Amino acid sequence: MHSFNKPSHIIITCSNRLAPFLEKEIVQLGFKITRSFATGIEINGTLSDCIRLNLNLRCASQVLYSLKSFACKNPGELYQIVSQIQWESIIEKDGYFSVTSTVDNPTINNSLFANVKVKDAIVDRFRNKLDGRPDSGPELNKTVINLYWKEDAAEIFIDTSGETLSKHGYRRIPGKAPMLESLAAATLLASNWNLNSPFVNPMCGSGTLAIEAAMMATNRRPGLFRDNYGFIHIKGFDNEFYKNEKQNLVSNIKNIPVLKIIASDISEDAINISKINAGVAGVADLINFETCDFEETNVPENESGTVFFNPEYGERLGDEIELEETYARIGDFMKKKCKGYTGYVFTGNFNLSKKIGLKPKRKIEFYNSKIDCRLLEYELYAGSKRTDRKSETE
Repeated sequence: MHSFNKPSHIIITCSNRLAPFLEKEIVQLGFKITRSFATGIEINGTLSDCIRLNLNLRCASQVLYSLKSFACKNPGELYQIVSQIQWESIIEKDGYFSVTSTVDNPTINNSLFANVKVKDAIVDRFRNKLDGRPDSGPELNKTVINLYWKEDAAEIFIDTSGETLSKHGYRRIPGKAPMLESLAAATLLASNWNLNSPFVNPMCGSGTLAIEAAMMATNRRPGLFRDNYGFIHIKGFDNEFYKNEKQNLVSNIKNIPVLKIIASDISEDAINISKINAGVAGVADLINFETCDFEETNVPENESGTVFFNPEYGERLGDEIELEETYARIGDFMKKKCKGYTGYVFTGNFNLSKKIGLKPKRKIEFYNSKIDCRLLEYELYAGSKRTDRKSETE
């Protein structure tokens, strides 16, 4: 069996532009970063460390534990080298495994062909060493092996996550055009919200931003809502260690009685969906849901909180023209009802963002799927900026 305490290098992947926020999370867990790149972070650690990472990270996609890196020119070399790995110490003979890959090699026209070569190498080793072999297929709910192959450099990993970590497991009903949970978490980490002051989320849709905000404020981790990972199906898996780590997630939940999170939407269906999702996440009683036009959203007065919009972007010309008024109304709402707050608008339409009528202090780059997006930050002064400065000198 493979030792869960054997150190190797670990790659934690994420969606493009989330790496700075993923890095922040990993450092807070006590790990030292060895390399950062556009879609991930590299550290050194063990399979036991991979368990902690999978349970705790909000912005990650996969946690990959390296088994072997090697030079590789063609599929024949790939097969020969992969067949030398002691797979019988990693995968149960009567188990199940799948192969995923990222391949950029001139000898490979289809990454599925590379997957098959890896699968064949694993299966043939079992046949040569043992009387039997594990099943294989496309499902990611058991042992997952990952191949990274770029030009002549290749590496084989255990994907300790299996199914992606980008989905946090509480969203039973996605709603219309939902923001992926990992992206929502990253935008909150990019904001200046202090996790204690009011958080107001008009136009909340299926409630992802408000739910992620409540989870962050109370230190609820995504591992609370999931019971199956790739690491569970590796030979040598220590169930007691895993159970202790899960219990730590429960023990570390914080109680913040003064927390004010308000989420509103004009759609009653959207609010009902949000309540269901919040209930699964265990934060339904921490969020005040309101069915109303966003301009009627309750904003606690005389406080310095955060108001966060994720409006539609407008995919067709008619939609964009109609949304111009909505974006203008968002600007008016923040100016009139959110004085003293910090405002955020997440959008993938830069022309529409100009209709807000406020100058952003920061423009933070994100992608939503393949859409180039910005998180725009606005300081919403309680008085005019000039008046505030004058009063400080008097």
